Amino acid sequence: MSDFEVIATGLQFPEGPIVMPDGSVILVEIKRKTLTRVWKGRQEVIANIGGGPNGAALGPDGAVYITNNGGFEYHDMGGLTIPGHAAHDYVTGRIERVDLNTGKVERLYDKIGEFKLSGPNDLVFDKAGNIWFSDLGKTYARSIDRGGVYFCKTDGSLIKEAAYGASGINGIGLSPDEKVVYGAETDTGKLWAFDITGEGEVAPGPLGAIGRCIAVQPYHCFFDSLAVQANGAVCVATILNGGITTITPAGVSTHTMFPDPIVTNIAFGGADMRDAYITLSATGQLIKARWPEPGLKLNFAPY
Repeated sequence: MSDFEVIATGLQFPEGPIVMPDGSVILVEIKRKTLTRVWKGRQEVIANIGGGPNGAALGPDGAVYITNNGGFEYHDMGGLTIPGHAAHDYVTGRIERVDLNTGKVERLYDKIGEFKLSGPNDLVFDKAGNIWFSDLGKTYARSIDRGGVYFCKTDGSLIKEAAYGASGINGIGLSPDEKVVYGAETDTGKLWAFDITGEGEVAPGPLGAIGRCIAVQPYHCFFDSLAVQANGAVCVATILNGGITTITPAGVSTHTMFPDPIVTNIAFGGADMRDAYITLSATGQLIKARWPEPGLKLNFAPY
């Protein structure tokens, strides 16, 4: 798609956009380790997070909740910013809360039982105010930590592992009826569906699979974060053939290209929910495009 507006440039691997009613967009800069507010032509840092703030969402209390991957090493490839293995100072991933008024950062979770969170990546609130989040895992020179789908409460009282063993669940979102949680698996380019059976619980997939596979792309690509349309289709940010891959619940895929090989996220806003804010992370940009279908209104979000 060539018809779009550039909202911000010079960002350090942006992700997790939240569309605000005052015309600003709150997002994370993973490499810069900040929560940042941008307007067209202006930027301000809300909080210095540390680690690798990756996903962001407004909660029922008006705070921003962060999935922090713990940090990456970064490489410059022909002027493009490319994330790599775990940062040299990586310790753990975590779930954090940021007060928008003060910038105070509070850690809610960094482990489940005896196991640390490896690389929390994306999150979505259900209508009850609980969080479903993904853990991408973590890569090292000769090994990989696997990831999965998790559930937690914002008061720090409960965290559950709903599904584990994926080669990296990245984007996460809920179906309009909140009966299904979707997870985009990065390395395989698969969209998984997890049928919700209870609080933080999902049905097992067939023959030991982590969930129901909705779609696999017929070409080599990586899946990143996602958003759900009002009609139930899932818009997955896609890497290598940079763009947005839209997948229906029946598994039919279409692709919209954008001029960056690492498109990482999409968020909807505007009066008709057809303003799509998309992070072009390798080139450090946030853009705005008109989308053919309205996005699904997120719980507790202004749009």
